[in-house]
Amino acid sequence: MSADKRKPVLVVGLGRFGGAVARTLENMGHEVLGADTDPALVQEFAADLTQVVEADCTDTKTLESLGAKDFDSAVVAIGTDIEASLLTVLALADIGIANIWAKATNDNHARILERTGARHVVFPEQRMGERVAHLLNERLRDFIAFDTEYAIAKLSAPEPIVGVPLLTSDCRKRFDVTIVGVKREGEDFIHAVPDTIIFPDDELVVSGRIRDIERFSAL
Repeated sequence: MSADKRKPVLVVGLGRFGGAVARTLENMGHEVLGADTDPALVQEFAADLTQVVEADCTDTKTLESLGAKDFDSAVVAIGTDIEASLLTVLALADIGIANIWAKATNDNHARILERTGARHVVFPEQRMGERVAHLLNERLRDFIAFDTEYAIAKLSAPEPIVGVPLLTSDCRKRFDVTIVGVKREGEDFIHAVPDTIIFPDDELVVSGRIRDIERFSAL
């Protein structure tokens, strides 16, 4: 195996979330084994993933027959059937897969997933809802939260910092945000440095507390 060969990943559940994860992993260079109980989804993904099987992964014997023990990581993307979600995580943990990611529908589901063996629990619908809410104010062009208080966002350059170098505007001290990068029309993003001068139509990549980013974008 070459040094840059990405490790294979098992994805259980090929709905909207699981399917997106599986296709993205495949595009990144991972070998992906996708599994679902719905034959229509298995057929839909047959040409996109390394291997796709119709299987009930709540049973350890089924997982063993699929060679799941050879995988270091698994994603359990079952959302509507909470029992199947929990049993699948339990079965994966029982056969020795340590790096299990699982989709949760609510806080109680998440707590049980963690106790059952999931190392990482995600709330895709909740995260998307938060992202849409922040983008609705039309000041932010893109927004990604990386915990309950902090985020990175793309926004139009606020008027008070236009025409001066970042060292002069001193955004970190004055506005409690850090400008990470700058996008100018017709050019690639550049890494922001102290002598970068902000133009009126620039887009900025900014990190900081969510409330400070919102305040900065409204200047």
